[in-house]
Amino acid sequence: MTIDMRDILDTLGNRGDLTEEQAAYAFGQLFEGLLTPAQAGALLMGLRAKGETPVELACAARAGLAKARLVTGLPTDRPVLDIVGTGGDRTSSFNCSTAVSLYLAALGHRVVKHGNRAVSSSSGSADALEGLGLPLSTGPDNVAAELAKTGFVFLFAPNYHPAFAHIAPVRRELGVRTLFNLMGPLLNPARPSHQLLGVGQPAALPLMAETLALTAPGVRALVIHGAGGSAGGFDELTPFGPATGFEVAAGKAVPFRLDPAEFSLSGFSPEDVRVADKPAALKAIKAVLTGRANAAMQAMTALNLGAALMLASGKSLQSCMTEARDAVADGAARGFAGE
Repeated sequence: MTIDMRDILDTLGNRGDLTEEQAAYAFGQLFEGLLTPAQAGALLMGLRAKGETPVELACAARAGLAKARLVTGLPTDRPVLDIVGTGGDRTSSFNCSTAVSLYLAALGHRVVKHGNRAVSSSSGSADALEGLGLPLSTGPDNVAAELAKTGFVFLFAPNYHPAFAHIAPVRRELGVRTLFNLMGPLLNPARPSHQLLGVGQPAALPLMAETLALTAPGVRALVIHGAGGSAGGFDELTPFGPATGFEVAAGKAVPFRLDPAEFSLSGFSPEDVRVADKPAALKAIKAVLTGRANAAMQAMTALNLGAALMLASGKSLQSCMTEARDAVADGAARGFAGE
């Protein structure tokens, strides 16, 4: 059966889900730059209007990775982690996932973080790392060596996804959310074995968890949405209330809940972790890495670090939270802050 973009767009126009074959074809054409702007916009808006399925998002991620500059040659004797969020929660919080990544490396784990500059936040992971003096330009051939030296490598997304240039003008002209707002955490070119994946919108939790299970059946992950009180939710675990999500392992997604009160890491307000701009964000992450941040930032870092340690080590969540809290209190990642 011949697959045609007209049939695909007609299916979406009738609020129908795409088959795997249709979705693979459509996103293959999109990433090759073979769709007209009208076709590309209709595809993205048609998917948004009816609601994307895990199969459709998985096909988009596979097509994106097929055109990416992939990282190879990483050791497989120990986990390789990524701590990442979808963004879009508009909380203006400090760079928690970046701080957690550096703490993991300081504690002897391997982290390959995939990210970008700020879009909707005060400071993106690339902005924070640049402020700390860490490299943003590591190429695919140098990742393994850098990881062996420091335990941490940052993959600056624009350097690894040249095909996104085909899509950027359409996304800019649309100016609204599309499935590309969810794809970042699914496109790490190093294909990490373990992932702590935060989702800013709770309604997207099942979609992200099921998509991750489809695209990376060997991955072990927590896909989480943190409480945010009156400010709305976060794409990280927070000390403001229970988090919900899914534990992903062996290609299956199982519901997951974490209450920070069980670890004496609760009782704070979202206001306590906000930063106004990039200079404030850099000051905050330096304070977190050296154990000098306010109690709310310390608690939020420890929560996410504890969950990541559980993923990496297989130890109990309780023991990992204790280890994380001690490490953050001691400023065990101060070496990444230049101390």
